Parts: sequence; C-alpha cells; structure tokens
Amino acid sequence: MLVDSHCHLDFDTFNEDFDAVLSRAAEAGVKTMLTIGTKLSKFPGVLAIAEAHENIFCSVGVHPHSAEDEPDTSVEQLLKLIEHPKVVGIGETGLDFYYDKSPRDIQETLFRKHIAASRETGLPLIIHARNADEDCMRILEDERTKGDFTGLLHCFTAGRELAERAVDMGLYISLSGIITFKTAADIAQIIKDVVPLDRILVETDAPYLAPVPYRGKRNEPAYTAHTAAFVANYLGVEYENFAAQTTENFFTLFTKATRP
Repeated sequence: MLVDSHCHLDFDTFNEDFDAVLSRAAEAGVKTMLTIGTKLSKFPGVLAIAEAHENIFCSVGVHPHSAEDEPDTSVEQLLKLIEHPKVVGIGETGLDFYYDKSPRDIQETLFRKHIAASRETGLPLIIHARNADEDCMRILEDERTKGDFTGLLHCFTAGRELAERAVDMGLYISLSGIITFKTAADIAQIIKDVVPLDRILVETDAPYLAPVPYRGKRNEPAYTAHTAAFVANYLGVEYENFAAQTTENFFTLFTKATRP
C-alpha cells in the first residue's frame, strides 16, 4: 500500500477521466490520497471530493501564491473548516519567493495564521517552501517558541540546513516526482544523509511534477509508485518495506485520517 500525501484532485485537468484516475491509483497500490486546499474560495470543491470517497481526505488552507487574493483569511475561519471529519491537515501554506505571486509580508502573515491553527488543533501543517529557506526557518522557529505544532515540508526541494532543522523540530519531509529527475541529485543526497526513514512521505503534487518515466506529462496519484520505487532503490530499502514505512508515517502524522 502507498499513500499519495499531496495531490490536487479538484483541478480541472482531472474532470474528464476522474474515475479512471482513481482506478489507476488503486491498481498501483495507492489506497489513500490527500487532496489539498489552496484557496478558501475553492475549498467546497476540495471537500466534496473527499466526502464522496472513503479513501480520500483533504486539507484546508491558502497557498502562498494566493495569499494576496485572500489576505483576510483568519485563524477562526480555518478552525471552523477544520471541524469537518474529512479535513485532516492545514495548508498548503508557507512561502514562495521563486514566483513571488503574492507580497512576501502577506505570505508570512498567512503562514503564521496557519501555524496558529495547527498549534490549536494539533493537525499537521502542509508547508510549501521555495527559495525561502532562511525565512521559513525563522518563522517556524519563532512560532515554535509559542507552542508545539507538527507538519511536513511538502515537495522538498530546499537546502540541507532547512532539512536538518525541520527534522530537529520533529517535522516530516515529503518527496515528489522531482526526486527522480537527474537534476535532483543534490536533493536525493540530502534525504539520504539527513532524513530518517520514519520521517519520509511520498506524494505526486498532481497534476504537476510527474516522475520519470512520465516527466512532462500530467501527473496523477498512480505515479506515486514510481517515486516510491526510485527512493527505495536510492536508499537501499526493499520497495515493500519502504511503501509500508511511508504509509505508516502518513498515518502517524495525519492522525485524523482513518486507515483503510
């Protein structure tokens, strides 16, 4: 069994073959999926997918790209939506200084609001960090002084120091299809050197970032198996053991999600 710990099943690209996408996931051993909230305005569609499928859960949050669109999102709004039984995580949230689609101060303000909601509920943060290692570390460590929270760095592409400090804080690291790219050798080495096996999750970030051999095509949850196979081989772990461990890691972190 595998878990796709981060996908976007509400995106239009899945409209025409949604049922086939889920069938292929099941055939590949992907038995649980987490579909991610990126805007509160679009959350009803995300939630509807989770409500319709026993093995799909969802998160609620505002992506840093959308921070300027929904700057008034409040902790209270997040807490209200989190009450739903199918909402198991908070985010994705964080910082993206690569595209800078929203002002950095607004990104930080919303990031801190998501952290506050995580701290209050105990649900894990789903953290997006791109070209923002130092600021991400600064915010996480500052917020930690206010009380504990848990979470993961999703689609890890950051540097060694952020990985080390995230692991020290008890956070998990999620790996996408990027890890299979030849250009990602440095990321793979960081994972091998820094991240314990019991802190690793796998994801697709579908419809983006399809792993080799599907790079450049639309990604889908079934392809989690290709990422898992690559990482297992790179770490020298039997595939079945890696799949079992990453699945256990998911349910250890996302305690509100029910096991199949």
